[in-house]
Amino acid sequence: MILQPTTRLKRPLSARSDILTVGVSDRIYETTKLGAIFDMLHGQGVAADAILRGVNITLEDVHSPQARISLTQLMTVCQNALRLSSDRHLPYRIGASIHISTYGMYGYALLCCPDFRKAMEFAMRYHALAAPLAAINFSEDKSSGRWSIEPNLPAMADPALYRFVTEMQIGIHISLMRDIMGPGFAPSEIKLAYPQAADFELPPDHVGCPVRFEQPANQIVFKSQWLDRSADLGNKTTYPTIVALCDDLLGDLELRIGVAGKIRAYLLRDIANPPTFEAIAKLLGVNERSLRRQLRQQGFSFRGLHDELRTQIALKYLRHTTLANEDIALALGFSDAANFRRAFHRWTNKAPSDIRGE
Repeated sequence: MILQPTTRLKRPLSARSDILTVGVSDRIYETTKLGAIFDMLHGQGVAADAILRGVNITLEDVHSPQARISLTQLMTVCQNALRLSSDRHLPYRIGASIHISTYGMYGYALLCCPDFRKAMEFAMRYHALAAPLAAINFSEDKSSGRWSIEPNLPAMADPALYRFVTEMQIGIHISLMRDIMGPGFAPSEIKLAYPQAADFELPPDHVGCPVRFEQPANQIVFKSQWLDRSADLGNKTTYPTIVALCDDLLGDLELRIGVAGKIRAYLLRDIANPPTFEAIAKLLGVNERSLRRQLRQQGFSFRGLHDELRTQIALKYLRHTTLANEDIALALGFSDAANFRRAFHRWTNKAPSDIRGE
């Protein structure tokens, strides 16, 4: 359903999990964000080989429209940036350097949205086209619009990387909102789920609003009146055509992720009692040997996919709930808390208590 200009979003919109279930090692994304990080660091005098250390990408591919990278590669560049730069505002500066024009068809579609509420919906529905380092949700009440931002795995296991990704994503959001709504756009407040830190921070003079720490979630809050303004660059004729092209791009991503994404989708339906490999093969209409071969070609194993999902869910429970280890163990299909703790240490080299204490 396309939102009409007068529609108010009463509940959060979620990313379209029915379209893509992507692993952190799937090389399906354009290099837009990686290139922005590279350019910012290189402009500060950092050597190219240091920026790309451990990323497994050539210098020529950093800005190549044909190159494709994984979230793991993108996270590695973020970790390198943390190590290489002393710029306190680096994450935000990187995000703010990313504009609509860098996002190709996705960016053009945002500009063509006939009204700003359609732009909010479009950004949610097609976020997978923008190499998402974080899950994003948009909601609106009578007075405010809210973007909620939650960094993806593996950022959740590293407090500094978690903050880096959050503040870079905030920079991206504010930059894109200003591109769409005009340079005068400013949030009314920014909420961060973590305490104020000493290494880097959002620049108050750039974000143009108060920044509050130790809040329930990472959010950009702005007045709803911004959504009521006329979308001067919107085009009701062009917009459906561009949306159709973006649907084609998402279809291409689905082909790139192959059977790994389909298996993840089946596992997520009931992570505590997942279907067996044999059952999934039958659901997909292929024999087990062929399915294993296709997984190997993508660099995955069935157990690896299952553990990746359980790791991500466990980290969310540990960071954002007060559930006891026994309850998390049950939710993930473990017989007791001890087995969960052993598995969690194998996945992350940390104890559950280490995550709660961060």
